[in-house]
Amino acid sequence: MIFITILIGCILGAIIGMNVPMISYTYSSYLAIAIIAALDSVFGGITSVINKNFDLKIFVTGFFGNAILAILLTILGQKLNVDIYLAAIVVFVGRMFVNLSIIRRYYVDKWLNKSQNKDKTK
Repeated sequence: MIFITILIGCILGAIIGMNVPMISYTYSSYLAIAIIAALDSVFGGITSVINKNFDLKIFVTGFFGNAILAILLTILGQKLNVDIYLAAIVVFVGRMFVNLSIIRRYYVDKWLNKSQNKDKTK
């Protein structure tokens, strides 16, 4: 059920994104880091569903908290003329790869177990 919701959200986001006016260069770095932080939360949510410990409150607060923290780091970095947002990108992308590997392993194991069960029944 959660995967259908995510799929519908991605499709709606793509459709809405095609009809939204262009984001100015001034705000594009803020939007990019917020999207990376939000994707990190989504992959973490999928991983927690797989591990059977998903909590909607934790997901929502992490989703918005990560995005706001990343935007604040970007603002602070621009004020100090230092690319602090790169630290957030490294952390978020690293966590996305870890969560993606957990998701991948889960589905590969599930697929292998399903194919082994089919072989045993034959």
